Amino acid sequence: MDYADNNRISHRQLYRQMVLAFLAPTLLCLPGRGQILGAAGIIGTMLAGVFLILYSFFLRRLVPWYSDPVKMLGPIAGRLTGLFFLSYVILANGYLLSLTGKLVPSVLVTGIPGTVIIFFTVFICSFGTCKGMQRRGRMAEVSGGVLLGGILLMLLLCMGQIRIAYLKEMPVLFSGQDTLKSFYGVLCAFSGIALLPFMLRDVEKRSTVGKTVVVGILTLAGLLAGILLLLPAVLGWDRLQQESYPVLPLLAGADLPGNVLARFDVLWMGFLLYSLLFAVGSLFHYGHQILIRSHMGKGRWWLPAAVFAAAVINTDGKGIEAVFGSYLGYVFVPGLILIQGGMLLNRKKKRQKKVIGCLCVAFLLFLSGCAAIEPEKRMYPLALGVNTSEEGFSLIYGTPDLPKATGQEKEEEEKESSVLSVTGRDFVQIREKYDQSQEKYLDMSHIQVILMGNQLVESGKWTEFLTYLDQDPFVGENVYVFQTENPSAVLAWDSGGTSIGEYLTGLLENRLPDQQKKGMTLRQVYHQWYKNGTLPALPAILLENEEIRVYLE
Repeated sequence: MDYADNNRISHRQLYRQMVLAFLAPTLLCLPGRGQILGAAGIIGTMLAGVFLILYSFFLRRLVPWYSDPVKMLGPIAGRLTGLFFLSYVILANGYLLSLTGKLVPSVLVTGIPGTVIIFFTVFICSFGTCKGMQRRGRMAEVSGGVLLGGILLMLLLCMGQIRIAYLKEMPVLFSGQDTLKSFYGVLCAFSGIALLPFMLRDVEKRSTVGKTVVVGILTLAGLLAGILLLLPAVLGWDRLQQESYPVLPLLAGADLPGNVLARFDVLWMGFLLYSLLFAVGSLFHYGHQILIRSHMGKGRWWLPAAVFAAAVINTDGKGIEAVFGSYLGYVFVPGLILIQGGMLLNRKKKRQKKVIGCLCVAFLLFLSGCAAIEPEKRMYPLALGVNTSEEGFSLIYGTPDLPKATGQEKEEEEKESSVLSVTGRDFVQIREKYDQSQEKYLDMSHIQVILMGNQLVESGKWTEFLTYLDQDPFVGENVYVFQTENPSAVLAWDSGGTSIGEYLTGLLENRLPDQQKKGMTLRQVYHQWYKNGTLPALPAILLENEEIRVYLE
C-alpha cells in the first residue's frame, strides 16, 4: 500500500523514515578526524550492521513495554525509564541542532548567527510533532525515495574524482583494537534504533516488519561502508584524518560535462540538511511519544526549550558536541543494555537473583542470543477464541493434535486436549495465569483465525480485546475473524486432527480463484475500529449436528 490509514504507516514509509533520520547524522558525524576510518572502520561497520540486525529482532519483542512502561514496570520504574529515553532525545537533538548551527552558516548561508538558526530550527521542527505518526510517514513516503536517489546519484558523480594513488595511501594493516573501536562507535551512532519500538505499534503488518528494518539497516550500513571507501580515494588519507566533516567537500570537485552545474556540493548539502532536519523532527516526535506513554504529560513547550538549551549552552568553551560521544558510549548504550535486559528477564519471570546475575553479563547475553526459546518449548495456537465469563474474560487457545495429524497416534495413548481455556478479570491477568500454569512459552505468531463470542460482541467488551491484541506485535493482521455462540465448542470440534484454524482457513482459500470466499481479516476490523469505533459485521460460525457451517455476509 502507498499510504497507511488510521494513524498507521506502511513498511515502505517505515523504511524511508529510517533512511531519512539516520542518513545525514551517520555520514556527517562518523567519518572524519580520528573516528571511523579505513579498513578497520569498514570491517567495524559491517560487524555492527550484523549485530544491529540481530538486535532489531529483539527490539520487536519489547513493543508492549514501550507502549506503556508505567503499566509494565510500575509508576516509579516506568517513569524513570521514560526519563532515560527522554534524556537521549534532548541530548541527541541538542547535538544535531548544534551541528546545524555550525554547518549552515559556514557552507550555505553566511551572516546569520548559529543561535538564530538553531532557534528557528527548533520552532519549525517541533511544530506539529504531536499530530500523529501518519503525517511523518507520508512526508517520508514523498521525500525519502527522492533523497536516497539523490544521495546515490551524488555518490555516483564522485566516482569520476577517484584517484587510485590516493586510495593506496590508506593503510591496509589495522589492529583488532581499531576494529573494536569502530564497531562500538557505529553501535553508539545507531543506538537511536532503540526508539524503534515506540513506532512499531503504529506500523501495518507488524508480524512481518522485521524484513523492512533489516533492509533499512543494510542500506545505512552499506552507504557508510561505501563512504569510508570513497573518502580516501577522493580526498586522500592525510587530508581525511584532518577533516572534521569530510563528506562536505566530497562533491566540491564534481561537475557535469560541459560545466552545466559546477557546484554539485550545494545540492549535496541540501540533501544532507533535509535529512538532518527530518532527524531533528523525528526526535521531537519520539520525545512527545515518550512523555505520553510514560504518563508525564505532553511537553509541547518545555521539551523544545530543553532541546534549545542543550544545543546552545557552552561551559568553558565546550558545548554538547564535546560530551555527546561520551554520553552515548558510557551512559546511554550501557543503560540500554541494563534496561532492556531487565525487561526481557522480567517478561520471562526470572527470579530476582538470576536477574541480578544476568544483568552483570547482559552484553554477552545479547551476543549469545539469550532471548531464543527452542521451538519444542513453545505452544503454537493456530486459533484463538475469546468470550466474556463470570470472572471477566476467557481466552481459548486451539492447537493442532500433532500425533493424529501426522499419523503417529498410538491406540494405547490417551488423547490430550488440544484446547486450553484461561479466564481472568482482564487479559493481563490471563497471561499471568498462563505463565504460572503452563510450561511452554506462548507463541502467538502462528494464529490463523480468531473467534469472538456473541456475548463479547453484544456487551461491547470487544474493544478491550482489540486493544489487547493491538499491543501484541506477533499477531498478524491477515488472520480471519469470525463470530460464534460458543468459541470453546468450535475450537474443540474434531476436524480430523488438523487445527480448526487450518480448517476454517481452508474453507476460504482452498478453492479455485472464482470460488474463493472473502472472509473478514483482522486488518479490516482494525480499520473500522480506528475509523469510527465500531465493529464490522463478522462472518458467523454455527456448530450444528457436529458440523461446522460458516455464513459469510
